[in-house]
Amino acid sequence: MESKQILETIRMISEENLDIRTITMGISLLDCIDSDGAKSRQKIYEKLTTSAKDLVKVADQIESQYGIPIVNKRISVTPISLIAAASDDKDYVAYAKTMDKAAETLGVDLIGGFSSLVQKGYQIGDHRLIESIPEALNETKRVCSSVNVGSTRAGINMDAVKQMGEIVKQLAAIDPVSCMSLVIFANAVEDNPFMAGAFHGVGEADRVINVGISGPGVVKRALEGVKGESIDTVSETIKKTAFKVTRMGQFVGNIAAKELGVPFGIVDLSLAPTPAKGDSVAEILEEIGLQSVGAPGTTATLALLNDAVKKGGVMACEHVGGLSGAFIPVSEDSGMIKAVSHGNLNIEKLEAMTAVCSVGLDMIAIPGDTPATTISGMIADEAAIGVINNKTTAVRVIPATGKKVGDTVNFGGLFGSAPVMPVNKNSSADFVNRGGRIPAPIHSFKN
Repeated sequence: MESKQILETIRMISEENLDIRTITMGISLLDCIDSDGAKSRQKIYEKLTTSAKDLVKVADQIESQYGIPIVNKRISVTPISLIAAASDDKDYVAYAKTMDKAAETLGVDLIGGFSSLVQKGYQIGDHRLIESIPEALNETKRVCSSVNVGSTRAGINMDAVKQMGEIVKQLAAIDPVSCMSLVIFANAVEDNPFMAGAFHGVGEADRVINVGISGPGVVKRALEGVKGESIDTVSETIKKTAFKVTRMGQFVGNIAAKELGVPFGIVDLSLAPTPAKGDSVAEILEEIGLQSVGAPGTTATLALLNDAVKKGGVMACEHVGGLSGAFIPVSEDSGMIKAVSHGNLNIEKLEAMTAVCSVGLDMIAIPGDTPATTISGMIADEAAIGVINNKTTAVRVIPATGKKVGDTVNFGGLFGSAPVMPVNKNSSADFVNRGGRIPAPIHSFKN
């Protein structure tokens, strides 16, 4: 039986694009706070390069020893708005550059945590960090940024929603590709290993290892074996497959944590697609019975997939966290790209799908002349879905400067390419410009 399982895992890796999408070390920077910004940044650099000095080496050793591909090695840190607020620095670009320098020294792919939590209001550090985002992301190569604008317990900070629409436009005006490094959240989680939204929450240990798995191709291949059978069989098949994939994630996470001498945190069992053929969440939905993703029934099939993945995953691992579900980024999924290009999938249908999956309107290219208030309206809609349904939602859109509907933006590598999608041209300006805060929903009061 054991050799059968080993052979099955080998097949999943070699034929079905199974991999560990990321090993992410979360590192607390609370002990790096200093009223002198230069001293704080020096402490940050030293802590990062000391804490994660063996991260890449250990990941490479695991990959070599067990034959399990580990695509990315990453770091997440305490939201920089909390760390830098003690200093007199007027902008925080220098902190982003310090993060970038440390990431380069360590050889990691990305570092997240140039972040701010403003779901209920701003502090001085939040103002300065958010205003620094366009320059910070355009002057660094590995830094990722996120801003949490709403939560089920706090409601939605519409002043932040308005500002983030403007920040996205400013970022795109310098370089649209930099927008892929910025996520705007509602109900952001503290242990997410996936970029661009990863940060290390203040409730986490000083250092921790979190693992993000993948495996859409494995799920699709499993479903090919139950063609024509009932939905109950489809759900059971997905659960069993998610169990196996999550087991591998826990195995790798435990080994990495032991070798690095830090606690093992969580496995994020999200199905993370890539542009590679056969590694698509959209193709799973089509295997369940849709002619194309975007057809009537798409939201239902995605809900089925998301729920079955979670059920299978939580049985396989003691500590499941992060976002955990099925990602639907347009540019990173060959099936999504095909559906958009053929006119079968639009932003409105994607928004409906985000009510039942992880995480939101992700890696979507829109016309470069889209107003900031329209982007803010999209952010508000996604935040509302998250706040009302008590789930994490997010927006990562790319206003493609100089491009129109039907053009393509190329990001390269795992980030793929995105067809520019049409956006509703009716104005959201009067709504967005009201400001204030959308109150928390009635069901948030549970004390």
